[in-house]
Amino acid sequence: MSPVLAGVLQLLALVAALGLSYRPLGDHMARVYSSEKHLRPEKWIYKAIGANPSVEMRWPAYLRGVLAFSAVSVLFLYLLQRVQGSLPGSLGFVSIDPDQAFNTAASFVANTNWQSYYGEQAMGHVVQTGGLAVQNFVSAAVGIAVAVALVRGFARSRTGELGNFWADLVRGVVRILLPMAVLGALVLVACGAIQNFSGIHEVGQFGGGTQQWNGGAVASQEVIKELGTNGGGYFNANSAHPFENPTGLSNLFEIYLILVIPFALTRTFGRMVGSLRQGYAILGTMAAIWIGFTALMMWTEFAGNGPAFELAGGAMEGKETRFGIAGSSLFSVATTLTSTGAVNSFHSSYTGFGGGITMLGMQLGEIAPGGVGSGLYGMLIMAVIAVFIAGLMVGRTPEYLGKKIGTREIKFAACYILVTPALVLCFTAASFVLDTPANSMTNSGAHGFSEILYAFTSGANNNGSAFAGLNADTQWFNSTIGIAMLLGRFLPMVFVLALAGSLAEQTPVPETAGTLRTEKPLFTGLLVGTIMIIAGLTYFPALALGPLAEGLAA
Repeated sequence: MSPVLAGVLQLLALVAALGLSYRPLGDHMARVYSSEKHLRPEKWIYKAIGANPSVEMRWPAYLRGVLAFSAVSVLFLYLLQRVQGSLPGSLGFVSIDPDQAFNTAASFVANTNWQSYYGEQAMGHVVQTGGLAVQNFVSAAVGIAVAVALVRGFARSRTGELGNFWADLVRGVVRILLPMAVLGALVLVACGAIQNFSGIHEVGQFGGGTQQWNGGAVASQEVIKELGTNGGGYFNANSAHPFENPTGLSNLFEIYLILVIPFALTRTFGRMVGSLRQGYAILGTMAAIWIGFTALMMWTEFAGNGPAFELAGGAMEGKETRFGIAGSSLFSVATTLTSTGAVNSFHSSYTGFGGGITMLGMQLGEIAPGGVGSGLYGMLIMAVIAVFIAGLMVGRTPEYLGKKIGTREIKFAACYILVTPALVLCFTAASFVLDTPANSMTNSGAHGFSEILYAFTSGANNNGSAFAGLNADTQWFNSTIGIAMLLGRFLPMVFVLALAGSLAEQTPVPETAGTLRTEKPLFTGLLVGTIMIIAGLTYFPALALGPLAEGLAA
């Protein structure tokens, strides 16, 4: 079987698995966030934190819940790392330095999971399992909660109430993420991923010498890392490590975990707004971009020019032979079109255009299908922009799902799409203006520029993957990427919730013959075009200096 055919078959198997999960999972999540009943374990949690889950919140109160919970999470995770050297199960590792502890705390709370450290040489069992893995669950649940609040803004009318943040947070963990993670961890263990709390072992190497390896609760952290579109790995090699991702089957299963909730949330959206066809329109937009990027990535990696590429069967540098180009391309596109950040190959070793595709996937806003929750609310913001553009074309007041998109709404949407590019481009520019940051680059020229551009694109978009080749464990990068991660996560949430509150207060507008049919393929095409144009106009100059220049020079 040729490698290309194997790649196509993997893609078809993945699409089939996602299709089978779409309806039951999407409907289940709609029931979870629409139910008025509270499970007994949930009641215990509400009592412990002093929350009343039955009290409806307007958007400022909902936002205060998001920010308060996240601030406490950052502080807890920071302190846990700072006292690691005194904790049991630390494996002899010392406490984490202040700047790196801040960067890691910000990273995992912001659902970014950027790692500027070697996991197997820095973090013990308590920090990994009691700190980082816990944040993998709750940070993902926060993203879903904010998305559900925006959906309620479209679904409700003549009220500013968006639900209860604490109820949405707890339900997301207890009823969705935790059960799926348990089942997924069993699958990964069956595939060969490790799950233990062993210490450090010295292992003999082929040809002489020894190497030290430590164990850990890897399978359980690996599954929520992918399922919650987090990305932080137990080991520095991340999902390229055989303890985390042993086989081609586990690789395909991890890609499935990355994509299944973000895609299924479009059905949840359609169910909650009372129109499944609206959900299908959003799904079609996400799927079109994802399949297009996957096809482009496979083409550029399989078509690597030169005799070395041809002898290797393609651009195999930086890729695991057990995954090959197809499995690596599928993974890289899935991880950069979502906010996952996990890697099973090193994006810096991709062809120039291949590296550019991974970067552009994040720069679109990670909305195809995006992170858990963040992908859906990012796509809905783009839908609001697309409706506004369509309204300008025909001279009609734009409407979406029966809600008018007026001056207030479009300002919130515009602020949302401006935050991340401003963070990425400003921090990248500052890194080249100052003398010290540029010294962290392994490469010079266009590829070196791509290293820093990728780092801030990954941080501000809450992705977390690294281009490799950049020494990011410095005070400058730990601090600035940490700030970019926090601002890139929570500033957009401010505008999302403000938009949700504004929409929920409106009186529905009756549909007329002139109403734009947003459930039709025509609107899906408009939405895809809007996304590509916005990202292209924003990032094209920077991409031209980095991956495009490198690809054209190859």
